[in-house]
Formats: sequence, C-alpha cells, structure tokens
Amino acid sequence: MIKLIRHFVKKYPLSVVCIALIWILSLTPFFPETPLDNVEFIDKWVHILMYGCTFLVVWLEYYFKHQSYDWEKLFFWGWLGPILMSGLLELLQEYCTFGHRNGDWLDLAANATGVTVATAIGLLILLLFPRR
Repeated sequence: MIKLIRHFVKKYPLSVVCIALIWILSLTPFFPETPLDNVEFIDKWVHILMYGCTFLVVWLEYYFKHQSYDWEKLFFWGWLGPILMSGLLELLQEYCTFGHRNGDWLDLAANATGVTVATAIGLLILLLFPRR
C-alpha cells in the first residue's frame, strides 16, 4: 500500500495535493462567513469549481505523463472514482463530524457535475491532441 501511495505522489504530485485539499476542506469543522454567502447557490458553484478544477488537473497530469491511454483506468480514476470519493465525503460529513458539517445530496450532484465537466474537457484534450 505504501508503494502505491509513493507511486501516485511521485507520478501525479499536483493531483495528490489537490485531492488532499478537497479532503481537508470537506472535513474542516467550520468556515468563516464571507460576503459571497449572500450569492444564491454559491456553495454549489464552489463545489462545481473545486471538483472540476481538481479533476481537470488529474486529466492534464495523466495526459502529460503518458504516451498511450488506459481508458478503463481513466474511466475509474478520472470520473467514477472522484464521484464515489465525493459520496464518501458527504457521508463522512453527515455521520462523522459530530454535527459540525452536514452531508448534502445536492453537494454530491454539484461535485459530480464538476467531475463530469472536467472529464469532458480531459477527453477532448486526449482525443484532439494525441501523444504518439
């Protein structure tokens, strides 16, 4: 397991940092209020951007590190895995933060939207600019 973690950290350092930040921010017990709190659906926009940007980094790092593509791995690590991770984080927020955070199905939907947009952009990059 340690070897696998070391492999990912060495091969995809930006992705690992971005994903770690999502975990930290998702499990932080509180956030200060900001003037943007009055913007309607700001929380959902933040989720879309956070997951979209993070997993676009994953797709770009994969693109620059590989000459050929393993589409099954990309499907899992670039789309399905992040959505499952998001669901896990929402469950952890609901049941393991002792009332400091709440899980929200709409957050999961926003996260999945961000991941799906990143996947679409990533696929376009891989298909339009093949590395051979």
